[in-house]
Amino acid sequence: MKLPLGLVALLLIPLTAHAVAPSKRNHSTHDYYVLEHDPHGSASLEEVVDALGLELVEQAWELQNHWILRRPGRHVQAPHSNADDFLDEFNEWRSRTTSTSQDLKPPEKRARLVASSIRNLSRQHLRQRVKRAPPPVRPEPTNQQKNTSAHIVAERLGILDPEFPQQWHLVNEEFPMHMVNATPVWEMGITGEGIIAAMVDDGLDYESEDLAENFDAEGSYDFNDHVPLPKPVLFDDHHGTRCAGQIAAGKNNVCGVGIAYKSKVAGIRILSGPISDIDEASALNYGFQNTSIYSCSWGPPDDGRSMEGPSYLIQKAVVNGILNGRGGKGSIFVFASGNGAASGDQCNFDGYTNSIYSVTVAAIDYKGLHPYYSEACAANMVVTYSSGSGKNIVTTDVGQNKCSHIHGGTSAAAPNAVGVFALALAARPELTWRDIQHLCVRTAQEINPDDPDWETTAAGRRFSYKYGFGSLNAYEYVKAAQAWTLVTPQTWIEMPAIQISNGTMDLNRTMTGGDPIVPGGVHSSMTVTKDMLEQNNFAKLEHVNVRVWISHTQRGDVEVEITSPKGIRSVLAGRRKYDRDQGGFPGWRFMSVKHWDEDPIGEWSIRVSDQSSEDHSGRFLGWSMTLWGSSIDAKQVKTFVLKDPDTPFPLPPPVPEQPDTGSAPPSASTTKSHSKPTAHLPGDHGDAEGEADKPAFSGASPPSSGPTATLTPTADEGWFPSMANLVASQKWVFGAIGAVVIFGISAGIFFYWRRRPGFLRKGKYTSLMTDDVAMGSIDQEQRSSLGGGTRTKELYDAFGELSDDEDANEETGLHSQRNDTRNTGFHSGFLEDDDATPLEPHYKDEPELDHSRADRPPDDGTRSPGSGSGDGSWVHASEGR
Repeated sequence: MKLPLGLVALLLIPLTAHAVAPSKRNHSTHDYYVLEHDPHGSASLEEVVDALGLELVEQAWELQNHWILRRPGRHVQAPHSNADDFLDEFNEWRSRTTSTSQDLKPPEKRARLVASSIRNLSRQHLRQRVKRAPPPVRPEPTNQQKNTSAHIVAERLGILDPEFPQQWHLVNEEFPMHMVNATPVWEMGITGEGIIAAMVDDGLDYESEDLAENFDAEGSYDFNDHVPLPKPVLFDDHHGTRCAGQIAAGKNNVCGVGIAYKSKVAGIRILSGPISDIDEASALNYGFQNTSIYSCSWGPPDDGRSMEGPSYLIQKAVVNGILNGRGGKGSIFVFASGNGAASGDQCNFDGYTNSIYSVTVAAIDYKGLHPYYSEACAANMVVTYSSGSGKNIVTTDVGQNKCSHIHGGTSAAAPNAVGVFALALAARPELTWRDIQHLCVRTAQEINPDDPDWETTAAGRRFSYKYGFGSLNAYEYVKAAQAWTLVTPQTWIEMPAIQISNGTMDLNRTMTGGDPIVPGGVHSSMTVTKDMLEQNNFAKLEHVNVRVWISHTQRGDVEVEITSPKGIRSVLAGRRKYDRDQGGFPGWRFMSVKHWDEDPIGEWSIRVSDQSSEDHSGRFLGWSMTLWGSSIDAKQVKTFVLKDPDTPFPLPPPVPEQPDTGSAPPSASTTKSHSKPTAHLPGDHGDAEGEADKPAFSGASPPSSGPTATLTPTADEGWFPSMANLVASQKWVFGAIGAVVIFGISAGIFFYWRRRPGFLRKGKYTSLMTDDVAMGSIDQEQRSSLGGGTRTKELYDAFGELSDDEDANEETGLHSQRNDTRNTGFHSGFLEDDDATPLEPHYKDEPELDHSRADRPPDDGTRSPGSGSGDGSWVHASEGR
């Protein structure tokens, strides 16, 4: 189709956030593609579209130079297949244009010009993003006795909302130290006015009396049905409304109040049906000049088996929001950490929570305890309050005047954090996305200080894989925001990748070479120098990205940790018992906030280990590291340029003017499927008692009063790596020496006593001239008379190798070579190795089903969902939906 030049010129005008709504897609009649056009290339957009023979639909919303194209659907490929006849032809055609010959015919020259102007072309598949919402099961009736503190606050502030006394996360009568502590902020006159938060979810009931006054229609859109307003339609489209009520439920006489009850909420509906990657990308940028915060309580399945990240287009949208949202101050993305801890899941295997651009929020209950569903990882920044120990979150529900008493999970913790951030932005609208994160790190409060999961960082702060830097306190957060000095712009240091033993990976993710993962692990290190900091305009450290290439026949066996020059260790991947995927880590990017404000100069070392299983093995091919932080001189800051992460390993050396992406949300994924915000959330999420006495990872460093070097075994320590740790203490050294001396004296006495009769008889016998008597000639009776046993014990039995039963009850977390008897932060039932019994999801979204927690392992598949051939990404939905 040849487009008029005038129309193309009109289309090239940059779209504003509210110029036009995205056109409705019809995937049953057309195939859709996204073209990234190089405006400085030799061929215009019109020429490119004409050469491809496609129809230009519109610009891909806020992604400049990205265009949505389509053609009548041919559906040659099988359903759910990544195969595409058009892309196959395009790639073949493009490969022919790479010839360096100058003797080309005019059509070939034109083809080369067109191909050089196409940066990327991708087919858009419909994929189902699903939620993480709590099950629709009502708890036991609550005690309606007056909450004295809540009623006093309500009377003082004129709050008439009938459910306010039940909103314990606002006023906690039983445990007053455990609440969001927003009421003092309200008394300061700060209620979130002027701030808009978008619920990227399953819709928002804008007709609810509790939300109608605070609904922002301009920033709302339904990307599932492609209509302007995100009205809940499906029977389970209630989660977005409940989350919105936590943030902005009005101060009226309906239900309760939101943490920022004069802020606005928009609804961006993506979770109620299949959508394409470009629609998700558009959703995360929708209205991003006026919308400040995007609340995202969804992600990959929380099943302990999936490792999934956003696609290249979605990464671009996130970076676009960071660089250009809110007039350059950056969009704030808040993600729930996940509800899969009971299945051994960890939020570092989720490419959204594992991103430097996300504020990752985990959960604690009304007693301040860690709920067994809340996932732990080195990317957790803070915790806020949610369901557990017998209570849920009370909030608005779908309906004219309806309330929910069953809300919970980490998906309810995230909106509580959004409410706190809305209060802070109302007080200081100029805060950037990184200021929000800095304030989290500096104001979060340590809870359960005796929990062994707490460690002291090099900067002197306390950090926990379960709690991050601690719980958010709205009053302390807002006070700090008012006095806060804005951080300088972001900069980064991308370290050259280290290739181990010719380890390589091609574009098909086929990995070869590398060092075998031996008992004790494989170690590698790289050094950061002062010159590197100065050359990269680097002042202070914030996030650390570590990208790894590891092949393994059972991914869940692999454990990865990084140790800083100050001896601070970040567990990036602990053992995941149910993850039997065979794809390994094809360039997966981990992230840690544990090294925030640490001096990065010196040697950083990585250790990759596994469970030393006879049936499974792996190889470590290589790794890279990127340090992110604040700049020394804001005038010398470079603009970050995101590149396609689907590159072979070893990576090409970074170009200073356009550095490679080290911070983009992880994309080298083997599976991809957004969970509903309550998927895998157990039915007893509001009832099960939490804990505060178990480390998240059994191999984690013990609590310390200050930063100390963590000794880790090296490869040459063989089968006894823990011996290296014993010699670190003089008491052990002298004790060991003493034990050896005592043993030697005792042995000497024993043998003297046994041989003393022989010495007395020695004079009666003569010795043989030669030692030519074979042991085989001595019969059993003779051996017995000589004091020999009937059979020697096998050597390895003496060292007590783990039996199958012992291995089945091994703790989930970083594998320790010692006999570590500490418990993990997970309940014991899920550790039972019952491979024959498939695990049904802990949570199902149908109210008629039994939601009781079942301690059964998941499906005994050797591959994670969606981890097979193809793009290795999200679970495909029907093209015809």
